[in-house]
Amino acid sequence: MTEHPGMEMAPEEQNLEAPNKDAKMWAMICHLAAFAFITCIPFANLIGPLIIWLIKRRDHPFIDDQGKESVNFQISVTIVAVALGILGFIPVVGLITIPVSLLLIVAVIVLVIMGAVAANRGELYRYPVNLRLLK
Repeated sequence: MTEHPGMEMAPEEQNLEAPNKDAKMWAMICHLAAFAFITCIPFANLIGPLIIWLIKRRDHPFIDDQGKESVNFQISVTIVAVALGILGFIPVVGLITIPVSLLLIVAVIVLVIMGAVAANRGELYRYPVNLRLLK
């Protein structure tokens, strides 16, 4: 199993068994479930990956690893989005939050797709900016 270029693997990650086709698919779905935000349901970007991870995490260590990575990233994104939303109410600062929010959306879309593609290949993917709250 390969890892994201330039990223160090933790000792427990080095011992992950190679994922089978089913594990790769569910790990990919953990990443792609973040696109639930298009439903306009609050926190759907976080709820989607969380539900998939909670249901499938015991099926394979690869699903558990990538599910945690996806959920952690969506927690990070949600924190930033809420902060931008609050700052948006401050005059003048609110003007800056609009382009930053648009950049955040584009970055999230690109990074989630990269994570899904890597998971589908059986590679451990690590988001470049991520609070790793779930270990």
